[in-house]
Amino acid sequence: MADPKEDPFLDDPEAVEPEDESEPSTEDVELDSLRAERDDLKDRLLRALADAENARKRAAKDRQEAQAYGGTRIARDLLPVYDNLQRALAVAREDGTSASTALVEGVELTLKELGNVFDRHGVTRIEPQVGDRFDPQHHEAMFEAPVPNTKAGDIIQVSASGFMLHDRLLRPAQVGVSSTPAS
Repeated sequence: MADPKEDPFLDDPEAVEPEDESEPSTEDVELDSLRAERDDLKDRLLRALADAENARKRAAKDRQEAQAYGGTRIARDLLPVYDNLQRALAVAREDGTSASTALVEGVELTLKELGNVFDRHGVTRIEPQVGDRFDPQHHEAMFEAPVPNTKAGDIIQVSASGFMLHDRLLRPAQVGVSSTPAS
């Protein structure tokens, strides 16, 4: 080993010629290349993780919607059955014969059970009353007629109830609306 007193490097550090920094060495080029590749791979990994998280959230949302609204078609198909049972009940009550008493009771029980099924699956009735304001979000105007002592846009007749499935409209309530101009 060299004697520290004889090594000129240790005596005068400024006397040592600096390395030529104008041309990067192959190690520096390779290191920069590896750093760029690392940064690129890190960016791609973060994007892939974000995409996977978004896909997971989207799948969870789709699963919730399918569970909540998956029965929309069958619920819509059952609405005319409900309407027909309501009409049959109204006609049977008007008849008043002893034979229709059992029919009325059977139809009432069937309607009650159908109502329970609707309730269990989040189907609720929209039952506007005569005199309520027309709401295009929940009502369908079947006709307009000028009716004295009403304001334009008031419901004057309810033809059929509407139905909601959770927060979605299955069928709007079918109503008649007053077209009486303001006096």
